[in-house]
Amino acid sequence: MFLRNEKDISYYVFENLDVADINHLFTTRHGGVSEGIYSSMNLSPLGGDSLEAVMQNYQLIAGLGFPVESMVLSQQSHGCGIRQVTAADRGKGMVHKRDYSNIDGLITDVPEVTLATFYADCVPLYFYDPVQQAIGLSHAGWRGTLGQIGAKTVQAMTDSYDSNPADILAGIGPSICKDCFEVGNEVAQEFLQSLDFAIDFIVPCTEKLDKSYIDLQGINRQSLMYAGVPAENIELPGICTKERTDMFYSHRAMGPKRGTLAAFMCLRG
Repeated sequence: MFLRNEKDISYYVFENLDVADINHLFTTRHGGVSEGIYSSMNLSPLGGDSLEAVMQNYQLIAGLGFPVESMVLSQQSHGCGIRQVTAADRGKGMVHKRDYSNIDGLITDVPEVTLATFYADCVPLYFYDPVQQAIGLSHAGWRGTLGQIGAKTVQAMTDSYDSNPADILAGIGPSICKDCFEVGNEVAQEFLQSLDFAIDFIVPCTEKLDKSYIDLQGINRQSLMYAGVPAENIELPGICTKERTDMFYSHRAMGPKRGTLAAFMCLRG
């Protein structure tokens, strides 16, 4: 990934997804109009920020090639629900009410429809099939990672658009790293019981016997590989949101009173 600055907005893009047919980005906390603890590119009013400021932030993102009326927003529940987005969904969550819920993943093959998902430590997953011209975005919290939402997104693209997993280019966005995601051992046990490869991505905490560290980025990468996405097609971020609160909002570092980051992606017309 690399940092790009445009129109006074700082955002990240993936090298393997920086191609002519798609537009994508992952926001930082810089370049918006929100103030105080929400400073400055907050994209959710749910934490207490003013709706006016948040909407101004969306208008700024729109200036990067994602018109507000084209946006389709997820309705996240830390699950594995995936919605096939059509042209009729344009604007849902922004200029029209959403008629869906429990949706952490979005896929589409419709040009000029912008998919949007939201984060503050959880793992953003980006997908692009250059053969069938289809894209996907999925939000992988620890529950979504446990449920392998990434692999399920690949399967949804295969079912809906006849994608071949071997053709898919994927990006794992800025999120909490393996050295910072401390959990109770009961959560670690859920991973060990559900995923036969999880043992390679869990490390007991030496200072706290009832805690472990989990590598969510690594588990999502392995899950995508098992789903048929080649390792060389998956780009990792090399960035931890909890360690970089100068650039990102982090639930673990800041608590609930903070802003929200977003992933945006669309097929160009």
